[in-house]
Amino acid sequence: MKQKFSELARIFCLSGDVTDYEVIRNGNINATYDVIMTNEGKARRFVFQKINIFVFKNPKRIMKNIEKITSHIADKLEMQGESRDRVLHFAHTSDGKNYYIEEQGFWRVSEFVPNTVTHNSCDDLALLRSAGEAFGNFQTMLSDFDATALYETIPGFHDTRSRIAVFLRHVNEDPCGRADEVKEEIARIRAYRSLACRLNELIDSKELPLRVTHNDTKINNVLFDKDTGEAKTVIDLDTVMPGLVAYDFGDAIRFAANTAPEDEPDLSRVSLDMERFRAFAEGFLSALGGALTPTEIKTLSLGVFTMTLELAVRFLDDYITGDQYFKTLYRGHNLVRTRCQLYLADIIYDKLGEMNKIIADLTGVTF
Repeated sequence: MKQKFSELARIFCLSGDVTDYEVIRNGNINATYDVIMTNEGKARRFVFQKINIFVFKNPKRIMKNIEKITSHIADKLEMQGESRDRVLHFAHTSDGKNYYIEEQGFWRVSEFVPNTVTHNSCDDLALLRSAGEAFGNFQTMLSDFDATALYETIPGFHDTRSRIAVFLRHVNEDPCGRADEVKEEIARIRAYRSLACRLNELIDSKELPLRVTHNDTKINNVLFDKDTGEAKTVIDLDTVMPGLVAYDFGDAIRFAANTAPEDEPDLSRVSLDMERFRAFAEGFLSALGGALTPTEIKTLSLGVFTMTLELAVRFLDDYITGDQYFKTLYRGHNLVRTRCQLYLADIIYDKLGEMNKIIADLTGVTF
């Protein structure tokens, strides 16, 4: 790989020699590497990433999206007297592209933001509040960006209604002969179907506005300052496209407030920590200020439930169709993920009232 990275460094016009690299294991989709380059005795770090073109069918359009939104945010930061380093910067080839295509894959390179760290899980309430603020600020910075100017990187990515319909079709087709072993999980998804599709109905009736959203708001997609714990920037911009605020809020809570990893096999360890919920909500809502409509605010808790059930559907659909989408570490990994998310969805369903009360306290909106 070192030789490969040296070749890519030349293509992306980076000076110096590749002296070391390490695999970054966060994420289930792309292959990512932390690459150190040394030039005249000075070391710099870059993130080299090979895009999964099975998942992202048109990566050129994704990189065009990323160029648009990072430039928009960088210009705003500059106007506010802040450093442009608070947004990701991607290297360009000699012909001005922020990507490189070869027979073996689709590559991009971004600068490693110095003195930063990510967290796969976190019970530090101050960090969670900062993460909420980072994702809230991300939406605020793009609030005047025309969402229709963005390519939909994965069509129907958070179309819960469509995902459940496709899942049930795959259940009937049963291409790998696995449906019989997951009858209980299928039944629970059917039981929750109506509530999980409620956001679709509000989109159809135009009661919820589509905004530019991140659509993958896990806490490990925020870079934090190693020393201060301050959130520096939001990363992993592949799924930035039109969406609902409830999607971003819901997926963030699903990940950050869960007391166990999303593939935890011991369900007794899985719960929803309400102190973490409140901390993230405080940061998120303080950053968005009064930009949200009352209906958007009232659907934030529903977003937590919907995103959790939707991910369970995605994991189980992948399991039934042969584990082609998510990276798996062992046979049945997607089934373990499914059961964890379904168990968490049960807990969230029981806590919807408690979550709504916290949001009402923070916003003054009456439920």
